Amino acid sequence: MASALAAKMGLNSLRRKQAKNFNVRITTMDADMEFSCEVKWKGKDLFDLVCRALGLRETWFFGFQYDVKDTVAWIKMDKKVLDHDVSKEEPITLNFLAKFYPENAEEELVQDITQHLFFLQVKNKILEEEIYCPPEASVLLASYAVQAKYGDYDPNVHKLGFLAQEELLPKRVINLYQMTAEMWEERITSCYAEHRGRTREDAEMEYLKIAQDLEMYGINYFPIRNKKGTDLLLGVDALGLHIYDPDNKLTPKCSFPWNEIRNISYSDREFAIKPLDKKTDVFKFNSSKLKVNKLILQLCMGNHDLFLRRRRVDSLEVQQMKAQAREERARKRENDGAEDAGGGDDGPQDG
Repeated sequence: MASALAAKMGLNSLRRKQAKNFNVRITTMDADMEFSCEVKWKGKDLFDLVCRALGLRETWFFGFQYDVKDTVAWIKMDKKVLDHDVSKEEPITLNFLAKFYPENAEEELVQDITQHLFFLQVKNKILEEEIYCPPEASVLLASYAVQAKYGDYDPNVHKLGFLAQEELLPKRVINLYQMTAEMWEERITSCYAEHRGRTREDAEMEYLKIAQDLEMYGINYFPIRNKKGTDLLLGVDALGLHIYDPDNKLTPKCSFPWNEIRNISYSDREFAIKPLDKKTDVFKFNSSKLKVNKLILQLCMGNHDLFLRRRRVDSLEVQQMKAQAREERARKRENDGAEDAGGGDDGPQDG
């Protein structure tokens, strides 16, 4: 029995060595794509291929996420894809997601594709209630999502019931009030009608500008224990590290902004946050799982690097991207303006 098992394992290993390619399915917030990859490829080889396929140049926000046991992990760019703890059943599925969030979406997100992927990801997190959103803000966000999808409101086209199949509000918000689906649609539509003239890109950016002010926006939460053994939550985001009670993800007990942290050390499963102010106590904590510790460390390093990057002059590449984006948007507005001025009775218009 043992020899048969060993022979089978050896055969699988031989097949893998003989195979020069493997198939990967990349799931983005917008669509799925499949690629044939070489066995020797590292994370960066596949990442560069996907970014080229998407036309995405603001690569520093994104990564490949995959599920591992009861947590998630990210593909390391300098490690072979197949050396990660991913399911080897083909096609290997990886999620292309934003790993890091901007401090200010309007200032930082340059390309329309970057903005669109962020919009879809944040919208999904709000609807899945991973980001808490109050009822009034939920209705306003829903109205911008409708503007982004349907364009300008037209009472002859957008009649009651046109949003019946859309998921626009978190279930928690819907359950708070004794309102029918039609009543919610009327509320959303009355806001939607006020957004006339906004392009899809404008509407998505307005959505992000509201969403980024929500308390749970862009935060990754991890269960931790302090040195006394008290259960807490660690929040990691673009601005720093935050410590929460496990039953309150909205208001941190204390925060450590990146510019006030001297360093974060990690050894023997214990983290130590050392503030710049030497009079302030070092905060020590640990998480029970090694994989979670690695994820915390990755997110701390990446967010801190981006924090520093934002405070430097834009690289030449980013300056060129911003200039190109401005020109493209100006040209698009001119074209839209010309169509509006010359349109009217020339034929049917998109709703």
